[in-house]
Amino acid sequence: MQLLPNDAYEKLEFDRILALLEEQCNGELGRSYARTLEPSGGVRQINRWLDEVAEFKQGTAERNMFTIGAYDDIDEELRMLHIEGYVLSESGLAKINVLLLQAKAIFQFFTSTRAETYPTLYELVRVLHYEQALSAAIERVIDEKGEIRSDASEELARIRRLIAAKQREVEKTFRQVIEKYRREGLLTDTVESMRNGRRVLTVPSEHKRKIRGIIHDESATGKTAYIEPDAVIGINNDIFDFQQEERREIYRILRELSAVLRPYVEHIASYRDLIAYLDLVQAKAILARQLKAERPSVDHRPRIGLKDARHPLLYLKNQPFGRKTVPFDLKLGGKNRVLMLSGPNAGGKSITMKTVGLLQLMVQCGLLVTADKTSEMGVFQRLCADIGDQQSIEDDLSTYSSRLKNAREFLDTADDKTMVLIDEFGSGTDPASGGAIAEGIMDGLNHRKVFGVITTHYSNLKIYAYQSAGLVNGGMHFDQETLNPTYELKVGRPGSSYAFEIATKSGLPQRVMDYARKRAGKNERAVDQLLVDLQREKAESEDKIRELEQKQKTLDALTRTYEELHRSMEVRRKRLKLEAKEQALEETAKYNKEMENLIRQLREDKKIEEAKEKAKELREKRQEIGEEVTELREDIYYTPAPKTEKPIVVGDHVRLRAGGATGQVEKLDKKTATVIVGDLRLTVKLRDLEGVDDPLTIRRERSVSSSVSSVATFSNKLDVRGMRYEEVLATTEAFVDQALLANASQLRIVHGKGSGSLKRAVRQKLAEYNHSFSLSHPPRELGGEGVTIVEL
Repeated sequence: MQLLPNDAYEKLEFDRILALLEEQCNGELGRSYARTLEPSGGVRQINRWLDEVAEFKQGTAERNMFTIGAYDDIDEELRMLHIEGYVLSESGLAKINVLLLQAKAIFQFFTSTRAETYPTLYELVRVLHYEQALSAAIERVIDEKGEIRSDASEELARIRRLIAAKQREVEKTFRQVIEKYRREGLLTDTVESMRNGRRVLTVPSEHKRKIRGIIHDESATGKTAYIEPDAVIGINNDIFDFQQEERREIYRILRELSAVLRPYVEHIASYRDLIAYLDLVQAKAILARQLKAERPSVDHRPRIGLKDARHPLLYLKNQPFGRKTVPFDLKLGGKNRVLMLSGPNAGGKSITMKTVGLLQLMVQCGLLVTADKTSEMGVFQRLCADIGDQQSIEDDLSTYSSRLKNAREFLDTADDKTMVLIDEFGSGTDPASGGAIAEGIMDGLNHRKVFGVITTHYSNLKIYAYQSAGLVNGGMHFDQETLNPTYELKVGRPGSSYAFEIATKSGLPQRVMDYARKRAGKNERAVDQLLVDLQREKAESEDKIRELEQKQKTLDALTRTYEELHRSMEVRRKRLKLEAKEQALEETAKYNKEMENLIRQLREDKKIEEAKEKAKELREKRQEIGEEVTELREDIYYTPAPKTEKPIVVGDHVRLRAGGATGQVEKLDKKTATVIVGDLRLTVKLRDLEGVDDPLTIRRERSVSSSVSSVATFSNKLDVRGMRYEEVLATTEAFVDQALLANASQLRIVHGKGSGSLKRAVRQKLAEYNHSFSLSHPPRELGGEGVTIVEL
């Protein structure tokens, strides 16, 4: 993220946030990370940072999180350990041990359950492997206090036992000497002291010749001598020799330990970096708890969506005194990108503007923010801040010249991913010309689609914000009765400077105020009120338009619902009629045998004309019903598709017009398609399919059609006797489709024996389905060859 100018951190007081963060770190490397923290422009990285801190904060609150304690930088130790034969000191190894113990605790913390609870933190650890041998090797030599263990080797243990025995002997002997010379009155009141690492007697100078031993020192006045008595000199010399042996043995142990650690330098460096990074994450979590900060949602789109936002530093300042930090809501995005903020001096304009910039820097640095967790924040690639007095003696620039220089840089670099924060826009020169120039700069920035907050007192900028798309006025609320600021942000209407009211309250003479009002003129005084009225009317109009748009959407939805219900009812009515006609057609087939017997009887009785009449009557009746059935099927299932409907392609979701079963197109072949319906693969004519939007639509419409036409009315028996070949094909297809939709397990199709053509038609249609139907015939007494049993 680019910052303009370079001191934007200081202007927005983000350097103070980093200082607070640095205080919470426990190691110098973590503090270094905090000092050099920079905002990222990548939304993935920002969200990962925020998730890490949120998880650490959650775990700490639940008392279920590891802790990063104090540690030292081991960069020098690792650098020297690279050198073959180099021996690390006890203190250096102790530093490494502290880091390794912390790393060990972190790796042990992440059980499978905790890895699921804190997935983002676990990702930091998952990529590393902890070498158990490292800490085990150090712990065998160095204890938790950082000292060499006595049992680091058998030789060291022996030497230290001897040293301890000699020290006990020295103690006993020294006590005996003290008692002897004290009785003789040869010692001072202090009795003993330490000189040159040796335990000595404090003897008045006049008695020093009476005590045999080595004089190590005398007092500055020469009145006291410090004597090591002869009785302990030999024992102390033995102790000194043993200590020399101890140092040699310790050096040997440390040399061996350094050799063990040398191949693992890179591992130790990775553990150090992990602990330092987690130190920073822990510091962020601690600071978040102090600020009562939350994790907002963040996406790649530049926008500002703060809810209950508070200035973090102001919150910390007010907290000890129990003072409330007034929060504010601000949403900028879409039509409104820039807030033109006005209001009285000391009313909170600058604090509000700084809060927006400061929270943006915090979130892009992976810090939780002092706002409600429902806040929605975007990512900016550039932040331009023009705040405070920027007079430059070095560059010989006045405050206004410096501001113009900043404005030029802003215009050169700003784009639609830039946040611009300008305090007291246009001030520093003649109000008339300054206001006009500021309006021109604002027009250039608005043309570049920037986001941001700009504070001003100029009326022409308030009017510009009212008239220009992309800008919205806002004001800091002021209690007109008490003439005190409330620090509440009101978006949608500009704020008045209340200059005359504040001046009157400050005690200026009435004569001065009358003169000022007269010079200002009525028109100038009325601008603020006019803007307030216009903004209110605009807001009311926009609210009414939104209300009407919502009502229109509701009306359109109701209309579509009514039309859909109407079509559904019409289809249902036609389907019921179709079912009745199909039933009638089946009934005619049932009586076909009787009619054939009657016609045969009439012919035998030589009543040829009457037989022809009966046969004609039967054919006409069946033809009439058949035509009605065909017409209804065409009307219901094969209604011409709208011209706007796109052709069906592989992968489309489709519905069978007959039966309503739904599935996905697997393959197309000229006029047919292979459709996957559940566990079945069906070959269907294209004219029998209609496209549907998506699986959700499929499920919704399938449930409706099945409840209307398939499941509720399905009978597993079909009689096709007396039908023509083509009629058998169509009727069997519709029957099987309904059976599949109704999840039927067995079908019974009665076709009679006769010439076998109807049976062949049934078998032909069943063969078209890409499904292994099991076909059989019932026993002779139940129909035999004249009935086909279909197992689905």
